[in-house]
Amino acid sequence: GFLEDGILVRDVSRTRRRYLGSWTFPWDVMAVLPTELLCLLPGVPRVPGVPAARANRCLRLPRLFEAFDRCETRTGWPNVFRAAKLMLYLLLGIHWHGCLYFALSAHLGLGIDPWVCPSSARPLRRYLHSFYFSTLVLATVGDTPAPQREEEFLFLTAGFLLAVLGFATITGSISTVVVNLSSATAAFHPDAGPVRRYLRAWGVGGRLAGHVVRWHQHLRAQRKLPAEWEVLQHLPRGLRAEVAASVHLEALRRVGLFRSWEHGVLRQLVLRLRPQVFGPGEFVCRRGDVGREMYFIREGRLAVVAEDGVTQLAVLGEGLYFGEISLINIKGNKAGNRRTANILSIGYSDLFCLGKEDLAEVLTEFPSARAAMEAKGRELLLRMGQLDTGAEAAALAAEGEAQRRLQGLEVALEGLQTRAARLLAQLEASALRMALRVQRLEGRLRLRG
Repeated sequence: GFLEDGILVRDVSRTRRRYLGSWTFPWDVMAVLPTELLCLLPGVPRVPGVPAARANRCLRLPRLFEAFDRCETRTGWPNVFRAAKLMLYLLLGIHWHGCLYFALSAHLGLGIDPWVCPSSARPLRRYLHSFYFSTLVLATVGDTPAPQREEEFLFLTAGFLLAVLGFATITGSISTVVVNLSSATAAFHPDAGPVRRYLRAWGVGGRLAGHVVRWHQHLRAQRKLPAEWEVLQHLPRGLRAEVAASVHLEALRRVGLFRSWEHGVLRQLVLRLRPQVFGPGEFVCRRGDVGREMYFIREGRLAVVAEDGVTQLAVLGEGLYFGEISLINIKGNKAGNRRTANILSIGYSDLFCLGKEDLAEVLTEFPSARAAMEAKGRELLLRMGQLDTGAEAAALAAEGEAQRRLQGLEVALEGLQTRAARLLAQLEASALRMALRVQRLEGRLRLRG
């Protein structure tokens, strides 16, 4: 196939026409011609002539490099592919150098001195010796027999120079692979080094430093990606929603509040959620803190603890949510926008965080979710004794009175609008009559004149 306006075209007829009209077609034809059949002509050397007759195969090198580039951009393990490609180039270079060494040895005479390839009846033994010799030369080991002739000196010198160039290229390629591996890891997982250096600079260590190190180790071991939104920020919003939904949609559906929501709604919600990871013994929120976000439990367990920070009152598991009481306006809530409980992470907990502004947008768009959250919050407040039923009744009565007054104002406003429309119609009619009377008077004055 080929790309047209960024879309892959797989139509065979269109692909054929495009390929036949491209500049690569004649090169591909010349690359596959059976030129080695020329060795069958009389007077042409048989064995030495075959490699030279097949030199047109090298015209496929641009295709090979193109295939490598496409595989490297599509594979899920690009660094492994680069390392394998580098090893292939290395083995192929040693093979070609060994072939040139054997050709020079055959030209000078096999086994005439210790430097050339020995005269052996087994082709495998000759190839292995040539490959071993080329490996020593290209690896700059230098443990080779001393050359005896000018051709041998020139070949060995050229081999060492080529080895120096190849060694520099290989070293650069390996360093690039290592840097890419480090960059790919840093793009997903935060580096613990700056945090450790910061703690060391301020003289903080011991248990806190170990806690920080273990948190980073957990992120890498469990493949948690707290910086995933920074990775996806350059994608268009629609594509970012598709990627985020494919990763987190199943986890969202395990939350009881979202089980009945439509797929499109969850796709929009997932862009507002921010993943957070809490370590063992870490407080997610404390009682009395100002609430600015609510949490959905993706993985792990959290405990509702008493003021002593040890006694567990309840355990929250996967699929539950908390923290919404301080964000939504529940009538009669004595705590207001303050947290009503201490939430402690038992182990490592993976949570989704939803900010106050994002929650307000979601609840505005989906009243059923607001009703469910308010019902659950009211039940919890009643259980904790944080709900003032009298204030709730007064608030409901005030809200009802406000609704009645609002309806009265709407009725009065509608009456005023009706009267204003009537007055406007009367004014327009009076203006029309006045204009007609003026026209008649002007007509009479023209007649008298």
